[in-house]
Amino acid sequence: MSERVLLRHLDVPNIRKLDVYLAQGGYEAARKALTTLKPEEVTEQVKASNLRGRGGAGFVAGMKWGFLPKDSPKPVYLCCNADESEPGTFKDRAIIEWNTHILLEGILIAAYAIKSHTAYIYIRGEFALGAKHLEEAIAEAYAKGFLGKNIFGIGYDLDVYVHRGAGAYICGEETGLIESLEGKRAYPRIKPPFPAVYGLFGSPTIVQNVETLSCVPSIMKNGPAWFKAIGPETGPGPKIYCVSGHVEKPGLYELPMGMPLRAVIYDYAGGIRGGKKLKAVMPAGSSFPVLRPDEIDVNMDFDSMRKINAFLGTAGIIVMDEDTCMVRALEIVDRFYHHESCGQCSPCREGTGWLHKLLVRLEEGNGQAEDIDLMNKISDNMMGNTVCVLADAAAMPTQSYISKFRDEFLAHVTLGRCPLKKNGATHQHAA
Repeated sequence: MSERVLLRHLDVPNIRKLDVYLAQGGYEAARKALTTLKPEEVTEQVKASNLRGRGGAGFVAGMKWGFLPKDSPKPVYLCCNADESEPGTFKDRAIIEWNTHILLEGILIAAYAIKSHTAYIYIRGEFALGAKHLEEAIAEAYAKGFLGKNIFGIGYDLDVYVHRGAGAYICGEETGLIESLEGKRAYPRIKPPFPAVYGLFGSPTIVQNVETLSCVPSIMKNGPAWFKAIGPETGPGPKIYCVSGHVEKPGLYELPMGMPLRAVIYDYAGGIRGGKKLKAVMPAGSSFPVLRPDEIDVNMDFDSMRKINAFLGTAGIIVMDEDTCMVRALEIVDRFYHHESCGQCSPCREGTGWLHKLLVRLEEGNGQAEDIDLMNKISDNMMGNTVCVLADAAAMPTQSYISKFRDEFLAHVTLGRCPLKKNGATHQHAA
């Protein structure tokens, strides 16, 4: 991959403006798809590219589109999930704010492929600038005939609407998002039925992440073979890695899928801040297992991560140096999931609360050794026993932190305080 695709605004200033985007070949991929291919052929090309969802699950996009019922009497909806709320993740926001039309072009192609005439962009409420830029770009696209009636003169119509959320993490779960779009409390639904069969307003619906949809124009422009040549064949394409925490150069890095985690941290993000030692890495956002320094020689792709019992997730890489208290770091993680639990399922509603309370007790020096095993037991009772995976998102990191840094948890008990405070030092976390 010789040039940036998803973060093109770093190379082409003002590319979010339609005239600049058009000068760079914008909407030619959509024109090609809509005027030369049938919807089913577009789906097949996306499927052939092996584009896998960038929202965390990693499911093959074209295969998901193929799950829609054939000739349904109900309307088909496309929902763009722009509710980016996984801690450590900020890639979708950059696309929305600064390369806005690549997302709209991807939505147009995907909507045509699934025979949808209505698309919704569900955007996180805090993304005020992103919502503003989306509304401006949508207005530009309507004015140029890229949205609305009779697009490219082929008789295809598409309307796109922006729906602002209210800052709930659970709305990033696809059925919670759908419930919220319908004006209800965002309680995730039991699956099956899956949204492709019974989704928004009881109709067939495809929910796809911002980064995923933004990959579609380049697939249509350059072909599936070009896309598959970038990174591993089982999950290829350009990928945005979000790097934050204790590194010299935090930020977004668009690189081929499958980049070694060590290279992302040390070659691109400049290594550990202040020359300190690496202690731990959350490679996939906060809701997945943590890695020790001896585990970072792994390629950042779906299959390679699974081989070491880890996940690619959203590629939200949070780096923690030697001064980080792992109990405190986990307490912050579990406090977040306790706060964001929708409360629908007892194991999640109660379990996240108990995990947080026990971690606060440990960090304050009032914990007992049995608290550590109790947290593991609570996590066991949470995993796989709820409607959605928010409970797992708290339980997986909890068990991972305890397993890999158990001595530090025990030190909080035996010393009656955080061991990193011994010389008047204040512990820190990857902010």
